[in-house]
Amino acid sequence: MAEKIRLRLVTPRRLLLDEEVDEVTGPGTLGEFGVLPKHISFLTLLEVGEMSYKQGGERHHLAISGGYAEVLDDVMTVLASAAEYADEIDVERARNARERAEKKIAELNREEREFAAAEAALHRALIRLQVAGREARR
Repeated sequence: MAEKIRLRLVTPRRLLLDEEVDEVTGPGTLGEFGVLPKHISFLTLLEVGEMSYKQGGERHHLAISGGYAEVLDDVMTVLASAAEYADEIDVERARNARERAEKKIAELNREEREFAAAEAALHRALIRLQVAGREARR
């Protein structure tokens, strides 16, 4: 039997996943990282971005809104602020969020306090739209 890693993905609202998978990729603060079975233990912060995992020959995609990931003894635990599968994303809502953020950025100077929040909102909306465009599989 092929070696697997157990992926547990938890948000404050729900347990999204607790299954054996072949590999995981995630958006770390130092860039994208990958985890395979027998990976060395580590703990990292997660950025807003796309997380994916391969299971049974299929790749599954999720939008992640930051959090933490821990790998220990072939178990990867992800504690995410928010996470949603491609087929759960409300595309119209994400488009509206993108438009609002783009408008806010155009109105503000870089030095203004709200500018960074508007950039973060734009980044979240773009990630959600990117993931929503992936073929939805679970």
